[in-house]
Amino acid sequence: MAPKQYWLMKSEPSTFSIDHLIRSSNKTTCWDGVRNYQARNFMRTMAIGDHVLFYHSNADPPAVVGIAEVVKTAYPDPTQFDKKDKHYDPESKPSAPRWDMVDIRYVRTFARPLALDELRKESTLKEMVLLRKGSRLSVQPVTPLEWKHILSLV
Repeated sequence: MAPKQYWLMKSEPSTFSIDHLIRSSNKTTCWDGVRNYQARNFMRTMAIGDHVLFYHSNADPPAVVGIAEVVKTAYPDPTQFDKKDKHYDPESKPSAPRWDMVDIRYVRTFARPLALDELRKESTLKEMVLLRKGSRLSVQPVTPLEWKHILSLV
């Protein structure tokens, strides 16, 4: 059995916040709409039980707000085939889907949000993908050391 992996998933709270996840059926949702190949490839390597930092992007302030876990591995994202959906991809075909999604379930909300500026001050996190200049990936890996350090801050 492979060791547990850790991830960070970004969502704009006005679109889908951790509170939306809490209110979802069984506190579970699909993570659809990812249209970046690298982020998609990260989702394809996720395993059931992997843990996810839930990050509110485009928020004031942007912050890590809680934890979710992967409960279903990557499968084709149906929004890519829906002409009425904003994530429609006319180049993607059902016989060869281009985009995947995973399902995640709520685990917990942090007692306080961990703001991006606070995380930038932590030397242990200086190599974290989230903190790299120009990093805009909506799904990204987190090392076990980074994971442990972030949990020590809450």
